[in-house]
Amino acid sequence: MSETSTDPLGRLLAGLPDLLPMLEAAYKDIHAHPELSMEEVRTAAIAERHLNDNGYEVTAGIGKTGVVGLLRNGDGPTVLLRADMDALPVAEDTGLDYASTVTGTDPSGKTVPVAHSCGHDMHVAWLMGASALFARNRDAWRGTLIVLFQPGEETAQGARAMIDDGLLARFPKPDVVLGQHVMVGAAGTVSGTAGPITSAADSLQIRMFGRGAHGSMPQASIDPVVMAASTVLRLQTVVSREVAATEAAVVTVGVLQAGTKENIIPDEALIKLNVRTFDEGVRERVLSAIERIVHAEAAASGAPRPPEITPLDRYPLNVNDKDASDRIAAAFRAHFSTDRVQHSGPACASEDFGCYGTEWSVPSVFWFVGGTDPELFAKAVAEGRLNELPVNHSPHFAPVLHPTLKTGVEAMATAAMAWNAAS
Repeated sequence: MSETSTDPLGRLLAGLPDLLPMLEAAYKDIHAHPELSMEEVRTAAIAERHLNDNGYEVTAGIGKTGVVGLLRNGDGPTVLLRADMDALPVAEDTGLDYASTVTGTDPSGKTVPVAHSCGHDMHVAWLMGASALFARNRDAWRGTLIVLFQPGEETAQGARAMIDDGLLARFPKPDVVLGQHVMVGAAGTVSGTAGPITSAADSLQIRMFGRGAHGSMPQASIDPVVMAASTVLRLQTVVSREVAATEAAVVTVGVLQAGTKENIIPDEALIKLNVRTFDEGVRERVLSAIERIVHAEAAASGAPRPPEITPLDRYPLNVNDKDASDRIAAAFRAHFSTDRVQHSGPACASEDFGCYGTEWSVPSVFWFVGGTDPELFAKAVAEGRLNELPVNHSPHFAPVLHPTLKTGVEAMATAAMAWNAAS
């Protein structure tokens, strides 16, 4: 799309090349200094300072570390743009010269490595860029812009914490809520779909109880290691044998812990698992099957007490409003070349972004921005090796800076201007 002085979006984006060096520096700084969920003090301070410097009405400390900026620019729609800020307990292995070497303390008090292995540092940089463009080019748009830097997405705490801290009462009701996420895909492309865009997710902790004994005397034990191992294997049948091929679900065991020494049979074992679904009926059926299997395996082993099943967190199904999605897709096709705008279908990743639209009862739209080197991505597709590329939450995951940084700012600004462009 040609960026001319008569085109509102073109006028808005004209200053982006001059912003990119600042945004790149901010991205690298945030990447090198990641913070765990609900501990994003340093990152929030960067966002707060940036918004103040650009003339926003700024409110910090919402839901602990959330930051909201408000920019009023005459009569017109109110649009909310959201970015999440938190990192993960992952040891980065990207080889970047700005890679994280940071450690933090997790909720259990354990020291863990911390890295931006899901790309939320890129999300912060994108929103910094978009917010600066709107502040510096008021002649290009009309209305009110709300920019929201959210904590705790990785633990499903942040959106709810901000809402519970009076978000809806403290700020104008938006006409639409918009957000985006960097994902595996050719950098320079954007993708999405109307309807379900990210899955519902449930995380559970399961404690299974046995009777400890010396490793040489298994007959004196009720072995929770075998009990847990059998449970993990049996759980693999939930999707393969209890969910129809026309439905979708994922059950992943991410933690299996038991014992401290090879010749000691422990008293208990710990399982942590995650469930992804796109339908409430399927969700309830899968969760019920998990509970049934866990209790049955414990009973089969003669466990001295029933297992404990504890919910850890839950993400709602994230559904894109059709009319708003179609509006953004048209805006993307008009700005980007058509081959850079793709239909993704729903993703099994999960997000708490949908809470905002649900709580405000307004349309929301969430989409993806590719972050993989285009040549590397094309080669992986051609060779059938797409699943070998580092994905979000991998210690090797890091979006290529260019054109990912520029594309994300453009996408966020273009989507907002689908409502706010000056006539």
